[in-house]
Amino acid sequence: MMTIDEQVKIIRRGIVDLVSEEDLRKKLARDKPLNIKVGFDPTAPDLHLGHTVVIHKMRQFQELGHNVTFLIGDFTGRIGDPSGKSKTRPPLTEEEVKANAETYKEQVFKILDPEKTTVGFNSEWGDKLTPAEFLRLMSSCTVARMMERDDFAKRYRENSPIAIHEFMYPLLQAYDSVMLHTDVEMGGTDQIFNLLMGRTLQGHYGMEAQCALTMPLLVGLDGERKMSKSYGNYIGVMEAPSDQFGKAMSISDDLMWNWYELISVKSLEEIADMKARVQAGSLHPKLVKEELAMEIVARYHGQEAAVAAREGFNNVFTRGGIPEDAITWSVNSAEDDCSPVAILAATGLVPSRGEAKRKIAAGSLKVNGEKLTDGLTALPAGEYTLKYGKKGFVVLTVK
Repeated sequence: MMTIDEQVKIIRRGIVDLVSEEDLRKKLARDKPLNIKVGFDPTAPDLHLGHTVVIHKMRQFQELGHNVTFLIGDFTGRIGDPSGKSKTRPPLTEEEVKANAETYKEQVFKILDPEKTTVGFNSEWGDKLTPAEFLRLMSSCTVARMMERDDFAKRYRENSPIAIHEFMYPLLQAYDSVMLHTDVEMGGTDQIFNLLMGRTLQGHYGMEAQCALTMPLLVGLDGERKMSKSYGNYIGVMEAPSDQFGKAMSISDDLMWNWYELISVKSLEEIADMKARVQAGSLHPKLVKEELAMEIVARYHGQEAAVAAREGFNNVFTRGGIPEDAITWSVNSAEDDCSPVAILAATGLVPSRGEAKRKIAAGSLKVNGEKLTDGLTALPAGEYTLKYGKKGFVVLTVK
């Protein structure tokens, strides 16, 4: 049985905010499982590694013996979470919410233990709220308190519209904590206002206030911005093993350690030991990064797929090999345009000759291992291997 200090050490791993540790220790001292809640609005059908940071923390709570509820906001999802939004988000239809919720469940159980996870839907109580109950809910918070939110305040200063129903979102998320008797609610750092609202509302309903715990936003592949599909710097949970492995290997050595802390199951002591050995020169950072990439792929596709992804990556990028899915292409110098620009466009690796010309001039093409910047000169008869970008390969025959 772990001591309170040992549990708090694990819970504090990688977090940003904990309001408050004193309250958490009091709850742990009762020696009974805590009720942990994380809400997910089913706004998109798939998840990326950035979404999984808080899910990993949920798994840690499960391993400590606590009760975890993965709450799908099928009711609040119809409103749309205004957190970080510069304009009112259009609400989802009930059909969209249900379809996305099903895909969420499939993906989160790649991390969470399904036998120890309660999957809830807040429409169970949201749909039953009467007008009188809505009025009681709204009476628990002032407009001034709502305007303390950075996003609301910013939109107000800029004269951007704020719909009244958006004020209801934090209250309804807080009401979920009332209904579930939540001890700890977790979310990203952009959720801190909503989590603290849960503490306030539980007190309004005569309950003990929950602890609010926030996790950092995972930095994406570019090493600068948060992981996001809109930035194109993400690894999708359901992406192909080779893509997951290759993308993970593309991150910087510095970012690698942050990812280890937030999404790896390795202990902090193991991570510290690897980092010390890398700094001492006794362990190559590439091997450490390979281990991280293997862990990511194995989690979502299995160990066999992870081994195959590593072999495929090393064959192509380390040993200079050619992947099995390389394009095989043949042209006739007497009849066809045999310039690299024409080849890239004809094989579909680029959408147009203009784009091919720009990419080649920028150094995105290697022919037989040598970088080529002249894309207009025809290739003479012979056998060629064209490597475009990171994943585009053409085995070319010019007759």
